[in-house]
Amino acid sequence: MVSIKFLRHIILFVIGIFLLGLTACSYSFSGASVPSHLKTISIPIFSDKSGSGEFDLNQKLTKQLIQKFIVDNTLLVSDRLNSNARLEGTVTALSDSPTVVSGGEKVTTRRITISVRVVYKDLVKKQQIFDRNFSNYGDYPVGGDITTVRKQAIDKAIERIAEDILLGVVSNW
Repeated sequence: MVSIKFLRHIILFVIGIFLLGLTACSYSFSGASVPSHLKTISIPIFSDKSGSGEFDLNQKLTKQLIQKFIVDNTLLVSDRLNSNARLEGTVTALSDSPTVVSGGEKVTTRRITISVRVVYKDLVKKQQIFDRNFSNYGDYPVGGDITTVRKQAIDKAIERIAEDILLGVVSNW
């Protein structure tokens, strides 16, 4: 006869394996709100109307967004002529403002905020799925090599906004 203590250990082991499996899984919104007739998407280079003067901001954002779609694999990234959907965007603003002020009114951290207008179109049914604004940020410390840390903050803001746009398309988030 199997003891209750032994059964408890078996049950705890199975639960532990199950929970481990859950934490090892990555999330995916695979087709959660993408119309079933859409299989491919084109993402032309976003325009930059931010007036920020940041070199290749629009190209970095477009490249990051394409990479996010490739990894997600809900819609295959395609060229403009062979796609079922298109994602067009415009960088509308880039701001750089203080976020943390310490004693003596000394700024210790600044925040880069990027705003983008995105239009998602269904080319098969010839209709607009959405026209939305997205905004996200990256923080950087003041002092030291300001050029490098500011660039890293811009890259972080780009990564975050690209993720937001992807989620907006594949999950209608």
